[in-house]
This record gives sequence, structure tokens and C-alpha cells, in this order.
Amino acid sequence: MRDPAADFRQRLQAMTDAGWTSRTRLLLGDDAVDRFARCHVLIVGMGGVGSYAAEFIARAGVGRMTIVDGDVIDPSNRNRQLPALTTTEGLYKVDVMRERLRLINPELQIVPIKEFITPDRIDRLLAGSYDYIVDAIDSLAPKVMLLTRAHQKNMKIVSSMGAGGKTDPSMLRVADIDETQKCKLARFVRKRLHRVGIRTGITAVYSLEETQVDSLMFTDGTNYKKSAFGTVPYMPAAFGGACASVVIRDLAKQP
Repeated sequence: MRDPAADFRQRLQAMTDAGWTSRTRLLLGDDAVDRFARCHVLIVGMGGVGSYAAEFIARAGVGRMTIVDGDVIDPSNRNRQLPALTTTEGLYKVDVMRERLRLINPELQIVPIKEFITPDRIDRLLAGSYDYIVDAIDSLAPKVMLLTRAHQKNMKIVSSMGAGGKTDPSMLRVADIDETQKCKLARFVRKRLHRVGIRTGITAVYSLEETQVDSLMFTDGTNYKKSAFGTVPYMPAAFGGACASVVIRDLAKQP
């Protein structure tokens, strides 16, 4: 007969030996977490969606991460972006996130790329070897180019659609890009992908919620970004969490 007390002590000791990843191992198993440590994830965009996705993926125990963003933190970022504090304004987002992620996992190998991703630089970026890519770009042209080239190279990628102008996280969905609905950004992305013969094979995180169009503002068009919607703090984080869940569950071989 099994001794419940002995089983508990053995399990507790195993968790202690596993260290900071013990709770993840308890749920996903040792094989999955050991696999994470050997994986390399590319995250393009360290704004509201990308910064949270990066943190969640780092906390799962992924061993290597390349983070890409050419922007510095400004006051308006504080309502939704993980690296944005009064003490970090004016600093590069990738620099702040690199230090934050290293404090979570000192063994994490981080490659920071401090530049805006333009269509002509996509091939150079994708010359690396990645187990997964998170697209958190909010500008259409580089977003579509990244998705196109990643798909052509048979790279696994999850793409965040529009989090702005929305307030209800219960409306988030994960689906193939061709099955997305009611998201204006997803519609634009689909149309451009169709032009190059891509209809399926890209995972998208999107929302069924109607965008509050009266929150739209126009920008100067820098870095392919011509407009933006108002944003509540938790929606980009919810999108980032959903993107991270796709990466983590897939790398863990979860359904």
C-alpha cells in the first residue's frame, strides 16, 4: 500500500529540487520544461503585447530569446507597456526588458536588437534559427512581410492582431488567420497575405469585439504607423498572454 505522507514528501522534495520552475513542471511536466530551456523564441515588438508575451515566455523557462524594438519609452506607454515606468522614460524598450527578463531567469540568453523592423530587414532577422516567433508589430507593412517570410520559411509564428479600441478580454480568440472575424487589422493582413498566395498556416490572436472607432487618433506616419486607437491597460497584456500561451503550449506539445 502506498504511503500518502511519503508520496507528499517525495513530491515536495522534487519541487524543491526543481527550483523556480517547479510549478510549471508540476503542470506541464519535466520533459516540457527541459525542452523550453533548449528553445529559442523571437519576439518582434516590445510594446504592450510583446513585452507581456516576452515576460510570460521567460517565466516558463525558455532558454534563449531574441527581442526586437527600436523605440524608446515615452510617458504615454505607461498605461499599457510592461517596461514603462517614470524611471525608464527615454530608455530603449529592449534594454529595459533585457534587464527585467534576466532578473526573472539569470540563465536566460537574450539577444536584444535595437531597431525598427522594416520590410527590407526581415530576411536578415529571419536568418537566425528560432523555435517560435511572436509577431507583436502594430504597423501593417512590416507585420505582413514578417508573416510572409516566416510562412515561406516554414517557421512557427503567432501573430497578434489589434488590441486597441477594445475593452473586453473575454472576447479574445485564437485561430488560423483565415478564420479571424470582426478585426479590421486582421482583415487588412488577410488581404495582403492573399496577394502572395498565403491563406492559412498562421496562428492569430484576435478579438470578436467591435473596435471603438471614436478612440482613433492619427500619427505622423513614422515607422509605417499612421494611426492608433485608445487602449486600456489590460487588453495588450491579455493579447500578450494569449500569444505566449500558443508558444508555450505548442513547445510543450500540449493540445
